[in-house]
Amino acid sequence: MLPSLARFCHRRRWTVLTVWLLILAGCAAVATVARPTFSESGPVPGSPTATAAQVLQRAGLSAYGGEQALLVVAAEAGVGDPRVRRTVQDLLAQVDRQVPDVAVAGPYDDDGGHRIAPDGTVAYAEISFAERSTDDLERDAAVIRAAAREAATVADPVLGLQVEVGGGEHLAEEGDFSTEAVGLLAAVVILLVAFGSVLAMLLPIGTALFGVGTGVSLVLALALWVTMPAFVIPATTMVAIGIGIDYALFIVTRYREGLRAGLDPTAATVAAMGTAGRAVFVAGLTVVTSLAGLLLFDLAVVRSLAIGLATGVLAVLAATATLLPALLGIVGRHVDRLRLPYTRTADDGPAQEVDLARAGDPVRGGRWSRYAGAVQRRPVLAVAGSLAVLALLSAPVLDLRLGFADAGNRSTEDTTRRAFDLIAQGFGPGANGPLLLVADSPGNAAGVLTGLADRLADDPHVAVVSPVLPAAGGDVALLTVQPATGPQDERTADLVHRLRDTVIPGGTTATVYVTGPTAAVVDFADYTRARLPVMVGAVLLLSFLLLTVLLRAPLVALKAVLVNLLSIGAAYGLIVAVFQWGWGLGLIGREGTGPVEAWVPMTMFVLIFGLSMDYEVFLLSRVREEYRRTGDNSLAVRHGLAATARVITAAAAIMIVVFGGFAFGDDPSLQVMGLGLAAGILIDATLVRLVLVPATMQLLGERNWWQPGWLARVLPARHR
Repeated sequence: MLPSLARFCHRRRWTVLTVWLLILAGCAAVATVARPTFSESGPVPGSPTATAAQVLQRAGLSAYGGEQALLVVAAEAGVGDPRVRRTVQDLLAQVDRQVPDVAVAGPYDDDGGHRIAPDGTVAYAEISFAERSTDDLERDAAVIRAAAREAATVADPVLGLQVEVGGGEHLAEEGDFSTEAVGLLAAVVILLVAFGSVLAMLLPIGTALFGVGTGVSLVLALALWVTMPAFVIPATTMVAIGIGIDYALFIVTRYREGLRAGLDPTAATVAAMGTAGRAVFVAGLTVVTSLAGLLLFDLAVVRSLAIGLATGVLAVLAATATLLPALLGIVGRHVDRLRLPYTRTADDGPAQEVDLARAGDPVRGGRWSRYAGAVQRRPVLAVAGSLAVLALLSAPVLDLRLGFADAGNRSTEDTTRRAFDLIAQGFGPGANGPLLLVADSPGNAAGVLTGLADRLADDPHVAVVSPVLPAAGGDVALLTVQPATGPQDERTADLVHRLRDTVIPGGTTATVYVTGPTAAVVDFADYTRARLPVMVGAVLLLSFLLLTVLLRAPLVALKAVLVNLLSIGAAYGLIVAVFQWGWGLGLIGREGTGPVEAWVPMTMFVLIFGLSMDYEVFLLSRVREEYRRTGDNSLAVRHGLAATARVITAAAAIMIVVFGGFAFGDDPSLQVMGLGLAAGILIDATLVRLVLVPATMQLLGERNWWQPGWLARVLPARHR
């Protein structure tokens, strides 16, 4: 199918290019006109936080269950100074007028004394938002930040007034660092080095940009019907750029080999799509299959992420299958024009290594052939050494904790970070992650919480217990509990579990829920931790079946699944060492250690597993070709590695710089995922692909290609 499609697109090259231009323009226009809004998915379905939100909504207190901002004020003259008091009250009144559907609780209210620090230099007001989209929340946050800046600017300098806005990631100030642009620029440089030709470089870049532009536009359009968080767009862009360039790189490399072997442009295009193109599409389907594993999570945020990423990957695959053959038809034999000075001629490169290997002794077939021979001569040492290194890199994963970054991890240039520090300085670390107890007891909710408040006041892990806030009617009441530790501290999560499992059941028979942003993080982490093994098992099984069908070799497919699992474990270990232990954390501009973002491990797993399969499929498909040609396993492994090592190295380098660029961005979640993906690809393309895979295939020998009789009868004969 792919060769026939390639031949058609090659011959109708200008028509195909025109159609793609129209598709891209149309998708962009729809996405621009539609102007979708993004929204977080809310608490985990069925969790105590979700049930508490329903109770609050029923009692008319829904603002207390949503996102919360803090207006934090510090004054050298003291927050009790009448001038400071008047400035803060005017500011809160302005916020109440300009921002719809908020509940504002200030430090100077009758019951607001607990919002003033004991030393009198810091105070805060709570601004609780009713449920709203991410776009609306960010717009309202901008209004609050502007009002806070104005209040601090016009105040008397003698007061030493500082006003900051604290809260979640949507209240943070956006940076102007473009991680996508940096990654794309680095990919251009790598392609120029790999190809030595400007025109050859433009083919993967152009194909990827068409696919990414179409994919992202489709995701924006899908956001009209599917609730999506805002980070889906940069995540889709990150993955689609890396995959799009890599896939086109594999095919363009095979096309150039065909030209050097004497094929005409049409035949070279068809041959490239029938070999590298087939491997690329199996790899792409493996990525999509892996992403489907995220659908096992009953979380809208995770499912929408899977839909967005899969849409981006499928758009890139479509561009690779149709647009790239058309572009190859346009450039024809001129693919190596506009060569850079001091680069090798078109007759050099990976193809020469393969041709020499086929012509005679593979050890003389180039440096990659000689390298493969060295690994094959000592396969036991290579396997043992690589497994030891992978085990060492994976060891930190035993300390993996799930949670979410908070303002304490942001730069001190961000107002939310400064607010976070002021709150911790004035009220203690737990004030940045208070817990909200919601009592649901007809006619006696306030009494229930009053009794609990007396018990919690003596708890050493509780710093402050605020006054009980009853709702109209008396059936629902609220109690704010400030832990003695910060929101990312493991002891705070332990406190949430202890309140739910021991303290509340032992103190009252009424229904009391522990909720709030910190408790919601605990619920999310517990849910993902419980579901992660199920998703991993499903993805492993589906990938094994897909590779078995492609390679007709169950042992090779099983080995591929297991070694990819090792590279993922090593990537997990690295993010624990960096983000939890703080090793090298300052190098990426992040401050403060903490748990790993709760949604990142599952997303990292499916992406690293799927992307690692790209290189596995590309390498093993070539090894399989060589084995069918020669019937010699050792020779096939050596020739396959020699033919693919350079292009896989270039492809991995592109992935690493594209993903690694996000580690230097402003989004804490994408920092973790970007660094984790870059590390996973680096480990897979070096230690796994260049050492472990050829060594294990050497040890297995002819058993690599064992095929049970029933499988041979089931699979189509043309692929045997």
